[in-house]
Amino acid sequence: MTGDQVLDLRSLGFERGAHILVRAALERLRPGEELGVTGNDPALVVHLEAWCRQVGHRVRPALDADGGVRAWVVRGRADLDRWAGAERAGGPAPAEIVSAPALDWGLAARGALIERGGPDAPFDIAHRDLVWAEIAPALYANAASAQWNPETAVDWNAEFSLAPEVERAVVQVMTYLIENEQAALVVPARLLGRIHPHFREVLQLLAVQAADEARHMEVFTRRALLRGGELGTSSVSGRQSLATLLTEADFSLASFLLSVLGEGSFLNLLEFLDLHAPDPVTRQVTRLARRDEARHVAFGVAHLKHQGDLDPTLRVKLRAAVERRYQSLVDTAGLNQDVFDSLVILAAGHWTPDAVGRGYDKVLALQAAMDEGRQRRLVHLGFPADEAADLSALHTRNFM
Repeated sequence: MTGDQVLDLRSLGFERGAHILVRAALERLRPGEELGVTGNDPALVVHLEAWCRQVGHRVRPALDADGGVRAWVVRGRADLDRWAGAERAGGPAPAEIVSAPALDWGLAARGALIERGGPDAPFDIAHRDLVWAEIAPALYANAASAQWNPETAVDWNAEFSLAPEVERAVVQVMTYLIENEQAALVVPARLLGRIHPHFREVLQLLAVQAADEARHMEVFTRRALLRGGELGTSSVSGRQSLATLLTEADFSLASFLLSVLGEGSFLNLLEFLDLHAPDPVTRQVTRLARRDEARHVAFGVAHLKHQGDLDPTLRVKLRAAVERRYQSLVDTAGLNQDVFDSLVILAAGHWTPDAVGRGYDKVLALQAAMDEGRQRRLVHLGFPADEAADLSALHTRNFM
């Protein structure tokens, strides 16, 4: 028996971690080889025997002539057999993702050595092509570095004075934005719990997206209440339009309706509000929100482009989703009239007939810009120009 096959635990007992040193020493031996164990703990042999029975090793009593060794541990095969047939859960890098990870990998870290067995996890979105976009890791890195603090990023104490009708218009638009941002939070939050965590970059990105929307809800609410008034109105048609986003179970279709069409149109709206904001706080909150929304749209477009390259039937499904949503909303009133009028007031800048007329034209131009943007993104996803125009025209009049 060589010296490196005897472990002296000194006063360390099994109740304080002795098994860690014993296991490490045994891992250097082959099955059938022996490790001598000695130490000052009176209960050492009793505890050593109990631990060895649990993990599959055998203890051989020491003889008086064994030079202070209190017991010999015969290396068993249990620890080896436990990992027989184990597989790596892909690798930590995005290039090492497994297309269809096993459900019994559960919440194991990507790249971990997976012990066989275990229950299947309840992730029904469990294939790479259902959620992936090559840009996802870079977008997450950008999103994580671009987080901003509502308390410090906005100058809530900025001095300004607005006419009552203009302040009411701001409050109404903020009320509308809050309602839409709540829908934009719920959709990714609902999807998060369904996606296999092997695709962690997508989970991380959606989690930050939900955090973005929560932050937008906060700053829009704070701006609406900044002058001590009450929130504006919420129309039935607006809520009906948003409710259709919550019922779409397919990940790609939900991303299409929310991010590509809805949030894509919202980019135009936030740019409009930045341009026509009557006060610095309104300008700051809409500008900050627009930066975040641009990432959400970028991921939705990139994901659908990725899936469209793999699935030639995707565009048929996307068209069906637009038409299905249109049919469910065909009898609704569309955009809340209070919101439309408030946008006109903000774009007018002055409370005169000529100014209101110019503001009205600017809101019509906004709607045209939204339509052009939707068509451009649809063409990017492979739709012919005429079909893109038809689909864009079917998009909800509630913008989102």
